[in-house]
Amino acid sequence: MRRLWTPAWIARHVAMVVLVVGFLGLGWWQISRATAGNSLSWGYAVEWPIFAGFVVYVWWREVKLARRKAAEADAPPADPAVEPAPAVTTGSRPGVRRPVRVSRVPSGGDAVEDSDLAAYNHYLSWLNANPGARPGDYPG
Repeated sequence: MRRLWTPAWIARHVAMVVLVVGFLGLGWWQISRATAGNSLSWGYAVEWPIFAGFVVYVWWREVKLARRKAAEADAPPADPAVEPAPAVTTGSRPGVRRPVRVSRVPSGGDAVEDSDLAAYNHYLSWLNANPGARPGDYPG
């Protein structure tokens, strides 16, 4: 728990409280505007508390992550002489798998020429040779 009271974490806690109070205050302000007749404010009155909930969610997730990392750092190191047996469950997939080999068959020299592809490539080479030309100027 002491790791959550460093200056950086105190700043995070304060930022979380300020944001949540501010977002809830903005939500209350939108409710007061909505009851005064501004119908668009009903949407914002719902939106601001959702933002506050998101801030609390992110803060809680970061606290859990920091506590988990602290617990892992405080845990005694495992004895390297004793390797635990890997846990194998029925139907589980291995973590590391062998690569799949794909054989590549070279294409034959008798490739069929596609006339549309050849015309398009000729058009592109003409555009490259004539950078100031418009597509309508193409003679082909």
